[in-house]
Amino acid sequence: MSESRTLVLEAARKYHLEQEGKAEFVPGVTEIWPSGAVLDADDRLALVEAALDLGIAAGERSRRFESRFARLLGRRKAHLTNSGSSANLLALTALTSPALGDRRLRPGDEVITVAAGFPTTVNPIVQNGLVPVFVDLDLTTYNTTADRVARAIGPKTRAIMIAHALGNPFEASEIAQLARDRDLFLVEDNCDAVGTRYDGKLTGTFGDLSTVSFYPAHHLTTGEGGMVLTDRPHLARVVESLRDWGRDCWCEPGRSNTCLRRFQYRMGTLPYGYDHKYIFSHVGYNLKSTDLQAALGLSQLDKLDGFVAARRLNWQRLREGLDGVPHLLLPEPTPRSEPSWFGFAITVASDAPFSRAALTDHLESHRIGTRRLFAGNLTRQPAYADRRYRVAGDLSNSDIVTEQTFWIGVYPGITEEMTDYMVATVKEFLRSRT
Repeated sequence: MSESRTLVLEAARKYHLEQEGKAEFVPGVTEIWPSGAVLDADDRLALVEAALDLGIAAGERSRRFESRFARLLGRRKAHLTNSGSSANLLALTALTSPALGDRRLRPGDEVITVAAGFPTTVNPIVQNGLVPVFVDLDLTTYNTTADRVARAIGPKTRAIMIAHALGNPFEASEIAQLARDRDLFLVEDNCDAVGTRYDGKLTGTFGDLSTVSFYPAHHLTTGEGGMVLTDRPHLARVVESLRDWGRDCWCEPGRSNTCLRRFQYRMGTLPYGYDHKYIFSHVGYNLKSTDLQAALGLSQLDKLDGFVAARRLNWQRLREGLDGVPHLLLPEPTPRSEPSWFGFAITVASDAPFSRAALTDHLESHRIGTRRLFAGNLTRQPAYADRRYRVAGDLSNSDIVTEQTFWIGVYPGITEEMTDYMVATVKEFLRSRT
């Protein structure tokens, strides 16, 4: 390492330490965010090093991050993207590829998904001309169940695309088996659940494809970013093509003629020998990430175990502190699971002498950040008013979530003092209303 580079990195570490002084937590004054990134000196230095190398596009760090993350989950292939939403779009769109032959999804085919959740689990279904089939969820785990999914399967059903809710896993083994038995694809949205286990297996390993988000709110961050993972090489190849403009070529950026046949292809009605770097076998996008983001991801990856442990500790402290309080429905882990929690969900009971809005207003006024369970019942959102979909069963619990559910934070930046303050503030409100 050159002397000048060493001096820059030493200065960056010194700068971080100067900025790092932890402000004292002042109850009712210090903002308690429901989510956020936890970044240390190593993260800052990783970004500075990548900047010194001008890592402005995908390169060696991106490939290393993909490889390490794939090994973490025990999957064969991983592709880094510019967001978790893009990862979802790529995963679902890959199932429409002509490369899949008769198994490909076609416009009008149905994909079972959950009515209450984040829109970008569902939007790829709509954007590909497919039909979402909405199922309800359970009010203790905030996930759907294998029974609900089984009842939703119809003659046009071809796939299932479901997210693990707030880090709590859905019945992944049962739903994966159901998909195999019915010859359906399973896309596992693992964006909120990195580090979660179900039946002893990490989530993100049950689906034909799985996705992750590295937005700052999530378990690991690259600033913006996401990942698509699979054990199936043919699906990985399609994902890569779709992510990289739709091109047929698989050369890494800055390289040419990896296949040793660059000017020897005949595809479509193009002339023989048309440059393979400019042959497009899919209608794709540029959804790649950069080495700057991958550098941060590699640094964050070393801290995952500690992040997961902190999330579990914060969730458990909230659960024990609020246990037995009246008028609130508290969350439960899915049986046979070890969640890596994203948030702590609370539902105000229908017979409570106060509203959800009154409670969240009280918390917000005491500087405790709250969030809704994302979009609530998506069929009630204006974006889907004129979209084609099918509802399987009723969505009564999704409606309850829309009206009466919110969540508070458990991310690693929250201290025990903060969780105790959140518990005390909820109890203070309840004493004033009951």
